[in-house]
Amino acid sequence: MAMILAWLLAFAGTSVAQSGNDLPSAPSAVIQQKNSPPPPAPAPQTKPTDPAPAETHNPAAKADVPPLTDEKASVSPDAPDKSEGSNGGAPTITKQVNEVNVVFTVTDRHNKYVKDLTKGDFKVIDDEKPIEKMNSFRREADLPLQVGLLIDASGSIRERFKFEQESAIEFLNETLRPHFDKAFVLGFDSSLEMTQDFTDSTESLSRGIRSLRPGTATRLYDAVYYACREKLLQSAQSDSVRRAIILVSDGDDNASHVTREEAIEMALRADVIIYTISTNYAGMGDTDKNDKILERISDATGGRTFRPFQPQDVANAFAQIQDDLRSQYALSYHPADFMHDGRYRTIEIMADHKGLKVRSRHGYYAPAQ
Repeated sequence: MAMILAWLLAFAGTSVAQSGNDLPSAPSAVIQQKNSPPPPAPAPQTKPTDPAPAETHNPAAKADVPPLTDEKASVSPDAPDKSEGSNGGAPTITKQVNEVNVVFTVTDRHNKYVKDLTKGDFKVIDDEKPIEKMNSFRREADLPLQVGLLIDASGSIRERFKFEQESAIEFLNETLRPHFDKAFVLGFDSSLEMTQDFTDSTESLSRGIRSLRPGTATRLYDAVYYACREKLLQSAQSDSVRRAIILVSDGDDNASHVTREEAIEMALRADVIIYTISTNYAGMGDTDKNDKILERISDATGGRTFRPFQPQDVANAFAQIQDDLRSQYALSYHPADFMHDGRYRTIEIMADHKGLKVRSRHGYYAPAQ
């Protein structure tokens, strides 16, 4: 009997360990928001109740990711929990801070970055109400980066796959600073393959990129959702870190278990800006439709969409993303009439000077009770 009991316990432990990479339910399936951001187009598909796990083709590179509880997913990173106490069994005191932090960029009519503005040059509207004051305002040129490089490895981008790999490697070599920035590589086709977990080693990241091989089908939304929830949301929460995803894809999704809007929702919860690089050629199939999907994802999170006209332009897109990440402003404020209701609240930042364009995420989720 003792041997049977021991065997059952061992089997249960194995099952829990193997569930760590399961793609969890979307927070929208757990929390009923009173107000959600209206998408310009309906989500393309509905998520099954039992999503497939995030898979890894290379066992040696498999990320050791613990499952995330729905309670943690419901808390906006804009209002993180502040904990006091040690890890030695002492009680933890939790305090919620109702402060919103927003990172944004400003460009002029010629799409050049404007880097010399002050807080008096901006107005902030939160949930359709002007904020009373900014708690902080600063220019951010050297924020530590946490970057997820998501590369579409489906058969539909096979023709320019190698060039995109080399462009991504060049971007990492030019952007990542040792002991300061970190990145990971996630390939996706019919499965999700983490070929390199968080590291500041550009050599390791290059190997992870080159190990990707074109496959079949496309789980684009699953890849974004998984990267935000299981990697970037799980990383150390700090206002002085810029979290970003660079998504290289044709925008086609035919195998995901979450919808586009659920993937965007998770990016907002993780405070992640998403840059998309289209792999479509002009006149290809559903180019316009798929490019609009990429634009929806980047625009909602405060990022940009790049549509290279030829393979050589992919490298230019990576270079522009690097400039964007080093040309940002950051501000914080306390919202008016703030409630812990899990509701989506809109953000609008306006520059007083004509001809200037402010790009930031469009909103955030308040923490739940």
